[in-house]
Amino acid sequence: MDEARVGQKGRTGHRWWLRGERPRGLCDRRFESTYIFGAVRPATGDGLALVLPTVSTETMQIFLDEFAARFAADAQAVLVLDGAGWHASSDLVVPDRVSLVMLPPYAPELNPVERVWLYLRERFLSHCVFATYDDIVQACADAWCALTPDTLRSLTAYPWLKEISS
Repeated sequence: MDEARVGQKGRTGHRWWLRGERPRGLCDRRFESTYIFGAVRPATGDGLALVLPTVSTETMQIFLDEFAARFAADAQAVLVLDGAGWHASSDLVVPDRVSLVMLPPYAPELNPVERVWLYLRERFLSHCVFATYDDIVQACADAWCALTPDTLRSLTAYPWLKEISS
């Protein structure tokens, strides 16, 4: 589980272009943004994403509640988190069916969802100028909906996951 900021102050990606020339780029000096909260099950490619306006304990709680509601009463899920402040807040009420596992500091490469954000930014969310906040939210939703279970599985199924899950 992780979150990614998407907004008007976007990031550029790599573009194929003529040698010795610079590609034309889009620049937006506004700062409105939103966040995609996402979780993926690497073995099956099942995923859940919510586009929320901020990152905070409250929005994390909304995501956890929605995440837990998708499982049967007797199921247990593990979320791997990067240890941001809102992930470990004392105000956060973690559902009984969900266990949180914090990654060591400075180890984002261990979180499989980081590759999903990179993929979305490179394929769908770079070189864009969004006119309104609603356009940002719609672009995030469209980008997530373009992901197939096969794509999610190929992006998140790290070889070391098989060793610890068996």
